[in-house]
Amino acid sequence: MSKITKKEEKEENISAEDYENLLDQYQFSAKEIIPGKIVKGKVIKITKTHVLIDIGFKSEGIIPAEDFSDNQDLDELRPGDAIEASLERSDSKDGYLVLSHKKALALKALDELEKAYHHNSWIMGKITERTKSGYSVNVGIKTFLPDSHADIRTVQEPEKLIGNTCKFKVIKFDRKSENAVLSRKLFLQDEKEKRKRRVFSQLSQGQKIKGQVKSLTKFGAFIDLGGVEGLLHVSDMSWGKVGHPSEVFKVGQEVEVVILDFNEKEERISLGYKQLTPDPWENLEEKYKVGQKMKGNVVSLTDFGAFVELESGVEGLIHISDLTWSRKLIHPKKVLSPGEEVMVSILDINSSAKRISLGLKQVSPHPLELLKQKYSIGSRVKGTITNITDFGAFMEVEKGIEGLIHISDISWEKIKHPSEKLKVGEEAEAIILNINVDKQKLSLGIKQLEGDIWEDFFNRQKIGDLVKVKIVRLTDFGVFVEITPGIEGVVFLSELDEKKIENPEEDFQVGDERLAKIIKMNSKDNKISLSFRQAQIEMQKLDYQKYVQTQSGRLTLGDVFKEQLSQIRSPKKAKKGGKR
Repeated sequence: MSKITKKEEKEENISAEDYENLLDQYQFSAKEIIPGKIVKGKVIKITKTHVLIDIGFKSEGIIPAEDFSDNQDLDELRPGDAIEASLERSDSKDGYLVLSHKKALALKALDELEKAYHHNSWIMGKITERTKSGYSVNVGIKTFLPDSHADIRTVQEPEKLIGNTCKFKVIKFDRKSENAVLSRKLFLQDEKEKRKRRVFSQLSQGQKIKGQVKSLTKFGAFIDLGGVEGLLHVSDMSWGKVGHPSEVFKVGQEVEVVILDFNEKEERISLGYKQLTPDPWENLEEKYKVGQKMKGNVVSLTDFGAFVELESGVEGLIHISDLTWSRKLIHPKKVLSPGEEVMVSILDINSSAKRISLGLKQVSPHPLELLKQKYSIGSRVKGTITNITDFGAFMEVEKGIEGLIHISDISWEKIKHPSEKLKVGEEAEAIILNINVDKQKLSLGIKQLEGDIWEDFFNRQKIGDLVKVKIVRLTDFGVFVEITPGIEGVVFLSELDEKKIENPEEDFQVGDERLAKIIKMNSKDNKISLSFRQAQIEMQKLDYQKYVQTQSGRLTLGDVFKEQLSQIRSPKKAKKGGKR
């Protein structure tokens, strides 16, 4: 009895701490060391040969250093880091548990691969090397990434993927053989779709949104709006003209834009930048007036004119015909230069069509206005023949000022073409006939230099005179004759001959010379009527008087007529080339 009692008293004297230790020892001894079991622990010590791990057992675990060769560098481990390992065996000699971090990662990877494969989720892995038709990816075990699944687009520089840690979808998996095929493309596509839905769900027309310039092309800039790109067309960058988007933006630049339009199905977002500021063309007619003169800068030159910026976003066109007062169209580059400041006149405004017509020549007086101040009608001017047409010739009297010499004002003679008298490049003298500034016309005459031959003729000749003429034209009502060069008259049918003539072509020919009597003169309209018939009668009278004189030997009326006839001045022969 006494021995039993003493034993019980001794057991009752065991402390609670000792009891806990005994319990731990019992529990530890009850645990089974199952190979392949995954345990968690903390790094205690790191050496060149092993890593000492506290896994909560009485015995500590060790992981050989070579177990980290394919996964994690020993230099990256620090005491206190959490780590997972697989129980391999116990080392009875040293009392340690031998662990494998590599196998723990492999087992965990197989579980994660299987889960990702069956649930269409993703797995994290590191692309380690390039293979013949793809890449090797370490996810805890070695897996394969085909080239066709490396990215959404074809990878231009495969070496840049090596060493990157990415997320992948599992498209093939066999746990037994521990083989898996991954796809980075499918993961990226899923993420893009999620971002697209998220971004499009928050968009609205007219909304202001910030983004980043991802790339520039000749037609615009692509802006990243948070995983989805929108296009900012070059025409929506500025109210003015932009030659290339790089003039306004740089890649990587943060920018605020306006949502102009979007279509989620087509994954299209149209953006605007100029819309952040008021349209300078609105109510432009209230700001500018037709006829107003103002300064602007030449921004570009074309074959048909020059564009001038009046203010930011407002450009007008100077048409080639409004550059100078010259009749000849001069290429804009010979008059203006890009960047040049010029004074222009506003000719027309159409704000709805966003068009302004400008004039450069209109800001200075018309050269004819200056010429009119310098010369009066009737003044003599010298110049150079610049062009010849069927209806006349143009003569430059001063730089940029040309006048027309009409074919009827070249010579008093009848000519068929101006080239009979004038040639391009030759110097000439003319008289100013008219200056019309409004119609921008300068009329010149050369024949007027000789005076008015009609006035001289009417002063020299009178009705009843006999004149020698040349037939120049035949008509159905008579014939036209040249009396002197530049002076013509008409002989009507009734005055052609004593006999009745209905068709002059049967009895007369162009070029025939005959004697005619002046029967009518109209100095106001420069018209002269003549008669072959009456001239014949006059000549018959003279012949009769001559006959009587020879018979009587006395001075008779015939002698008087003969004397008068001898005093008739024969007209000058027409110049060669002036015949018609």
